[in-house]
Amino acid sequence: MATQAQEAEQGSRSLDHCGALVPVKRLAAAKGRLASHLTPSQRARLVLAMLHHVVVTLQASGMLTRIVVVSADEHVRACATAWGAEGWPEEQPGHNGALEAAARRLQAEGVTALLTISADLPLLQVEEVKALLEQAQRYPVVLAPAHDGQGTNALLQRPPRLLPYLFGESSLQRYREAAQLRHLPYTRYESPGLALDIDTVEDLQRSGLAESWEAARLSHCLREMTSCQSLDIRQH
Repeated sequence: MATQAQEAEQGSRSLDHCGALVPVKRLAAAKGRLASHLTPSQRARLVLAMLHHVVVTLQASGMLTRIVVVSADEHVRACATAWGAEGWPEEQPGHNGALEAAARRLQAEGVTALLTISADLPLLQVEEVKALLEQAQRYPVVLAPAHDGQGTNALLQRPPRLLPYLFGESSLQRYREAAQLRHLPYTRYESPGLALDIDTVEDLQRSGLAESWEAARLSHCLREMTSCQSLDIRQH
């Protein structure tokens, strides 16, 4: 039986059949730390706008054969499908459990490398996605840190499921420790678009989104969403 290190070496030869998983919470529970700044409807629209941006950016990279949005929210899944991705329900309870089940299914269906990436990266650029994926030619595990230096906004594994899903508090350190325990070479890939996820008003301000939202509110542009309508997010 091949060891995990041997599987990783075999899997690092090419980038054929590379897939992506994008987890999304239910819209009703979205971005609670922004509750003092945005209404539930506005927070839901923000989540969908950022998800749309991530999906479109992944598609534009031209390096992914599958893009799967995993969510317990039927509306999120419908939007993902409308945007040309796949929308899968959560097959296991909990964030990490749902990702593990989806990764197992994708691997069984022939995906040989898997990028798991946050849905709330409004500044993500195509070039960053390509550069991240290219790291898999040299490393079986690639980690993209969040701007706080503690979280992980992207995890690239070749082949899938080399590491268990450990998203949550101090996930970056836990992923490093898990890779070391399994003797798997790993690297960090850092870029502005991968680092800045949106959880707080300060994050909105860093991204420039706060100004856009305030302008939209003042001009009465925050109308109720039609199906899968997304906001225009300023690109950088």
